[in-house]
Amino acid sequence: MTEMQKIPRRDEIPEQYRWDLTTIYPDDAAWEQDIAAIESMLGDVAALQGRVARSADDLLAALRMRDQVSMRLWQVYVYANRRFDSDTTDPVGQALAERAGTLAAKVSAALAFIDPEILVAPEEQIRAWLRDHPDLAVYEYALDQLLRQRDHVRSAEVEAILAQFSDITRAPGEIFEVLTNADLSFPTIEDEHGQTVQLSHGRYMRLLRSPDRRVRRDAFIGYYSAFQGIRNTLGASLAAQVRTHVLNARVRNYTSSLEAALTPNDIPVEVYHNLIATVNANLSRLHRYLRLRRRIMGLDELHFYDLYAPLVPEADVAVPYAEGERLVRAAFEPLGEEYGAAIAEAFGNRWIDVYENVGKRSGAYSDGAYTTAPFMLLNYQDRLNDVFTLAHELGHAMHSYFTRKTQPYVYGDYTIFVAEVASTLNEALLTDYLLQTRDDPTLRRYLIVEQLEDIRTTLFRQTMFAEFELEIHRRAEAGEPLTTELFSTIYRNLVARYHGSDVMLDEQIALEWARIPHFYYNFYVYQYATGLSAALALHARIVNEGRPAIERYLRFLRSGSSRPSIELLRDAGVDMLSPAPIQAAMDHFDALLGELEQMTAGAQQ
Repeated sequence: MTEMQKIPRRDEIPEQYRWDLTTIYPDDAAWEQDIAAIESMLGDVAALQGRVARSADDLLAALRMRDQVSMRLWQVYVYANRRFDSDTTDPVGQALAERAGTLAAKVSAALAFIDPEILVAPEEQIRAWLRDHPDLAVYEYALDQLLRQRDHVRSAEVEAILAQFSDITRAPGEIFEVLTNADLSFPTIEDEHGQTVQLSHGRYMRLLRSPDRRVRRDAFIGYYSAFQGIRNTLGASLAAQVRTHVLNARVRNYTSSLEAALTPNDIPVEVYHNLIATVNANLSRLHRYLRLRRRIMGLDELHFYDLYAPLVPEADVAVPYAEGERLVRAAFEPLGEEYGAAIAEAFGNRWIDVYENVGKRSGAYSDGAYTTAPFMLLNYQDRLNDVFTLAHELGHAMHSYFTRKTQPYVYGDYTIFVAEVASTLNEALLTDYLLQTRDDPTLRRYLIVEQLEDIRTTLFRQTMFAEFELEIHRRAEAGEPLTTELFSTIYRNLVARYHGSDVMLDEQIALEWARIPHFYYNFYVYQYATGLSAALALHARIVNEGRPAIERYLRFLRSGSSRPSIELLRDAGVDMLSPAPIQAAMDHFDALLGELEQMTAGAQQ
């Protein structure tokens, strides 16, 4: 009998591979002190009510107080949620995250009067205060943003009620996270070596990349069998989340949930529709790639569990974490010494939580507060693909690092529209480095496939997700009941249209929506696709122009949310109001596909 490969406990992971949360608080007791401090600050907040728009000094006091409370709150929140994500089965971490979420709702409710009181004042008065009071100048763009939202901000009383309800409306996402990370039980399968392996979120994708088709099929069926048993619960939680988005849009006088999600970040809804239309116009290219994949793999039928299998398996070698670190450090050298020093800080100061452990949140992300490191969660599995994930999350971290190093708190974050630009550009730099330093035709073919896969999974797949999200919100806005069966039917039809007739429509794939956390994020996923398009365009400029393009790019990283995202990207060299960057990415996909067709002509049947 073979020995089962168990997922290690948290305390079995060496310290250097776990993020250092003591850089936020030395212990939970210090966290408790900050909780108490925030609670006491709410009295000072309440004293400002009714005074915000009396004078320039009162306005400045209110804005500064909001910044101080919010900055401290998100430090508390980040610590609690990094504790929770480290091991979602730990009741202490669960309690910290729950308390932080409740406090966030309480603070939000306490601060809710500020924007409505500002909007009571005539716009001319606010403009005059900005001209006459130099200390208010830092808030000029933020106040411009608010004044443009005048029709969507309710009275102070209504805003306070809405803020209190956030403690309830976050429940669907929390239910999804706990259910799929802490409570979901996965079956075991046998891997390529006959060893018994327990399925998990982290191991699932590794097993789907197995060269052994039996392993891929067993992993696919086993993984979705776990979701099958809780599909109705997940359907109910997603439906509840969608309804909160619809209600928010109506309460705030938006014409749609999409408009409510995009408008606060100055993103026209045409950007979303341009993306879907442009990608749909290029689906034949995806179908052609999938047809080529089937032929290279020598399969009569291409199934969804075949889509992640390496087309060049001999290049998909093990890459230990230390080697992955060396590769990304070298790949990012073109961006200069300051960027390299920040990367060294990320590795040296334990910003990164590297390996999977029991109860750890699945996937990968980078997240921090203005006053903390931009922490990164990985579930590193020693594959080349994991090195690209490391490069990706470091891009997020560097965007946060340079923004917070440069911008005041009010602009110390970037909008979700540009959130994937830095991460995707890092992946392009890593690809460049590997192509330039490895004289290996097999590796070149592998990297071409990886670029094709990146566009398939990010531009095509995330646009499919975006279309699914748009459709289920449209159904809710039309008053249709949202059910598990409806979600599965809509999703199945989209999968069929996007993938074409060369991919068998496995019945399990209709349930894929149930495992995607981003559907709880309120029209987030489309930005992976627009971000990839923008990143490819910026990368092309860096390659073609060199230092001037790099300086523009670093200026973009330092800009945070100090101006509209569309303008920041335009200054960096990309106009996302046009479908041109998306079509350019489609054309790049076509060129890569043509090269792969030539390289693998002998492998086609």
